Amino acid sequence: MIEEGKYIYCIIGTNEGRNFGPIGIGGRGDIVSTIGYEDLSAVISNSPLDKYVVNKENLIAHEKVVEEVMKNYTVLPMRFCTVASSAEEVRGLLRKRYLELKNLLKDMDNKIELGVKAFWKDMKVIFQEIGDEDKKINSLKEKIAKKSFKESYLERINLGKMVKTALEAKRDKEGQEIIKILKKVSYDFRINENHGDEMIVNAVFLVDRAREREFDNQVYELVSKYSQRVKFKYIGPTPPYNFVNLNIK
Repeated sequence: MIEEGKYIYCIIGTNEGRNFGPIGIGGRGDIVSTIGYEDLSAVISNSPLDKYVVNKENLIAHEKVVEEVMKNYTVLPMRFCTVASSAEEVRGLLRKRYLELKNLLKDMDNKIELGVKAFWKDMKVIFQEIGDEDKKINSLKEKIAKKSFKESYLERINLGKMVKTALEAKRDKEGQEIIKILKKVSYDFRINENHGDEMIVNAVFLVDRAREREFDNQVYELVSKYSQRVKFKYIGPTPPYNFVNLNIK
């Protein structure tokens, strides 16, 4: 017989018993409900104690529950696949970390997470600009063009390093210009790792709900300003996953 535990999705600031419906992770139709201590509750569902595979289906199931709860409550998201052995262990978590959780809920009250990614549209243009802006790179390119591939092998390696360094500097400069605008209307922000040469911004912002429209407008202004050069991807609102990462330990 499979041992059953309690999958914890998030923490909310209420002692009200809630039933969010049969939307639990795992596809079994488990009811998502609450287990409370004082004026805190953990949002949980029955679950096998086995660890869940980190795949798209399970991650979406976890996120959908948190987003459903977020419609009515400030949420503190738990790390994916946080499973307690029993209801008593869940209450113990709430009891032991009561002050920490209360302070986090206060910090996150009425806050949402908004993600912004930005990509250069045409890398040929960017590499051309790098050559035009850096005389050493341009000079080395001209020198290489006059030699055979074999003769210029080491110089090509050096050119690649120079271009990479220049590209990173250009990405940082243009990315910071974008982030500088958006952080002015944010409570907090995180810069995540870029992926690929085209990406110049991969950031998330913690924004007060009352300033969401203002943040939207800033994003739209950036889209207009950089329309010929940069493509933006705007994500949210979502729970504050990048600003709260609780586990059961």
